[in-house]
Amino acid sequence: MPVRLLAPYPPPIMIDLKQLREQPQRFKDGAARKNMEVQIDRLLRLDEERRAALTQLEQKRAERGKIDKELGPQMGKLQAELKKADGAARDVIQQQLDQLKAKPAALKEEISQLEAVVSRLEPEVNAILLTIPQPPDPDVPVGSGSDDNVEVRRWFPTSGAFAFDPSKPFAAQRGFAPKNHIQLCKDLGLVDFPRGAKISGARSYVLTGMGFLLHQAVTRYALDFMVHKHGFTPVSAAVLVREEAMVGTGFFPAGREQAYHIPESQRQNADTQGPDEGRAADLYLTGTGEVGLMALHMNEILDETKLPLKYCTVSPCFRREAGAAGRDTAGLYRVHVFDKVEQVVICKADEQESRMWHARMIGYVEDLLKSLGLPYRLLQCCTGDLGVKNADMIDIESWMPGRGEIAADGTPSGDFGETHSASRLYDYQCRRLNMRYKGSDGKGTIFCHSLNNTVAASPRLMIPILEMYQQKDGSVVIPEVLRPYMGGKEKIG
Repeated sequence: MPVRLLAPYPPPIMIDLKQLREQPQRFKDGAARKNMEVQIDRLLRLDEERRAALTQLEQKRAERGKIDKELGPQMGKLQAELKKADGAARDVIQQQLDQLKAKPAALKEEISQLEAVVSRLEPEVNAILLTIPQPPDPDVPVGSGSDDNVEVRRWFPTSGAFAFDPSKPFAAQRGFAPKNHIQLCKDLGLVDFPRGAKISGARSYVLTGMGFLLHQAVTRYALDFMVHKHGFTPVSAAVLVREEAMVGTGFFPAGREQAYHIPESQRQNADTQGPDEGRAADLYLTGTGEVGLMALHMNEILDETKLPLKYCTVSPCFRREAGAAGRDTAGLYRVHVFDKVEQVVICKADEQESRMWHARMIGYVEDLLKSLGLPYRLLQCCTGDLGVKNADMIDIESWMPGRGEIAADGTPSGDFGETHSASRLYDYQCRRLNMRYKGSDGKGTIFCHSLNNTVAASPRLMIPILEMYQQKDGSVVIPEVLRPYMGGKEKIG
């Protein structure tokens, strides 16, 4: 695809500052609904001071340019007069010459002072701008956190051997008490948790035998599902990225504590080839393929006729899980490293088109879960659970019989667990990434809109598969759609 590259690594453009100046209350209310503290009033004061300094700077530079053009002839004329003059007249002419010579120096000092003011203000303005969240859409329910999310709908198989209603006990429907995935993995030799912890510490694991094959089957099926059925372009996404990619996609500065940091700038003889040759850049491990897919077109002007771009990737994801102590520490639910099939859409800057793609991308995942026979529900995330960058977000949770409350006899009640998250971001990421397209009127460029959604994250998605398809004899039936990826095998154990 032909593209026009812009200057490498410009400062991120962030939110629409003109819009913020005109509608400050919209951004204040948006931040409040997301339970985020932002310094919008301070930002506006600093921005006003900066703009005033920039206006004066422009005037002084223009004045210097004018003087530079006029000074030579004026000084030449006075110097010619000086040669002919004597006495008091000579002193007057010399004084005029000295004043003319002093003007550029005085202007240079004024310009230097104004540049210093701008240089002082710019970093703080940009730092505050980076913290201002995308205002949530008006139709997003207001709430303080995940407990206030609203169920939109749910689905479960109603016929066949694996029909299941999450509102009824597992044992009543299947005739035996369920094991959780940890026990199933141990009994069937699917995961080696002790050796994973020995190698890499807490929240680590080693997939073994049929466990590894099932994991590969899930990711490959999900990738093929998006590529062959829905026409997405498969792309390998970078997982080791520069800070510009993390800031551009909105994962920094908020969320910085969740990323693994590689301080490459501190290493001697670092590889510095590339657009920033001579500077060894620190690197970060990404927590989602979204970062690599979106950063593909950072600082580019795209061809409008090629939009929307529909990308899909399968990539390793790395998350420190800072602040998640004590939450799902055992098993495969919350781990530091996993593989994820991710879908990203980059489209024109049109709200209705963004909303259409959001619904469509959610529909793809619903179809995938239905094909796997896994009960699920859609949750409308409230304002307090949207995060910094989302205007709207829908979580999809799959039913996991091994989760929930544990009864006196040790039987779990079962519960939904998040397996997917679909985000609508409008131009928030594309502004920060400086990703644009030329409008049909040819009068300028427009920032794109972007959306993303999980297709399948494994090994987490293995949890509902193992627990929903477990049999009384301890074996696990392989969902039919995954069997071609597992050599036609129908059962584990």
